[in-house]
Amino acid sequence: MSLQPAPYFQDIAADVPGATAYWVKAQDGPRLRIGHWPTQGTPRGTVLIFPGRTEYIEKYAHVAADFSAQGYASVAIDWRGQGLGERLVPDTRVGHVNAFADYQHDVRAATDLAAALDLPKPWFLLAHSMGGCIGLRALHEGLPVAASVFTGPMWGIRIASAVRPAAWAVGWTSKLIGLSHLYAPSTGAESYVATAAFEDNVLTRDRLMFDLMRDQVLKRPELQLGGPSLRWLHEALVETRQLAARPAPNVPCLTIVGDNERIVSVPRIEDRMTSWPNGRLEVIKDGEHEVLMESDAVRAPILRQILEHFDTHAKAPSAALAEQV
Repeated sequence: MSLQPAPYFQDIAADVPGATAYWVKAQDGPRLRIGHWPTQGTPRGTVLIFPGRTEYIEKYAHVAADFSAQGYASVAIDWRGQGLGERLVPDTRVGHVNAFADYQHDVRAATDLAAALDLPKPWFLLAHSMGGCIGLRALHEGLPVAASVFTGPMWGIRIASAVRPAAWAVGWTSKLIGLSHLYAPSTGAESYVATAAFEDNVLTRDRLMFDLMRDQVLKRPELQLGGPSLRWLHEALVETRQLAARPAPNVPCLTIVGDNERIVSVPRIEDRMTSWPNGRLEVIKDGEHEVLMESDAVRAPILRQILEHFDTHAKAPSAALAEQV
């Protein structure tokens, strides 16, 4: 693999020595950006970070810094259609994808880069929100990780039951009449974090972290993303329904969700974790959707649990990983 340097916005990211980014092409064509943060000291493994919808690699620099200090390298990806990943429709603020299966090409691009960089093994998965949906599919398809962690995973979308049939109908109809690139109802071009008030926001209880996320997208507006397209919404509903019908993959799993989660479906998370062998669900008191974007006091015990989970399963790799090596 030819390594092509990509922009990395150090001015908006936590300081991690050696942080860099690369351009890669997915097998089906779109150009993606992947960030890499090396480990400090003796390597203990590598964390594959799968961000959520609207997110970008710099947002996870402080998480990568925590991992780096503990001996874990990290990589994170700008998925197609967001961050500096190639935008797929003329309105670059629309969060769009043709099919959720396409994201698996992005996963392969990330693991190919990690292999090309010879990043330390074992590898682990940390996946948030939409990245949790992509990550669950990737585990089913043999992602070579020893253990997985999900935060606020999008294994179902929180939609009022009275509205859900309409969401299915609008998404399906828009595909038939060529309007699937338009924004989903009640959304538009505005970036949520750039425009929402801190009070009662659905992301974090920490004002400093909220202001940091806002400052990032205001300083680098090319990273902003608005609402999802009708196509994205329809494909997300299809994908989450299909994943819910499958048994849990044979990979150790820790899932963390805030008790004030208002974006993804908590019942879907609870159902999945109830049936996940070697899986554990942790609920964060007063937590919102982005539990890793909270104050240091809230994040510290979460990080400790994640590292303990990785350490435990680094010594006893999962069956899924054993099949890959």
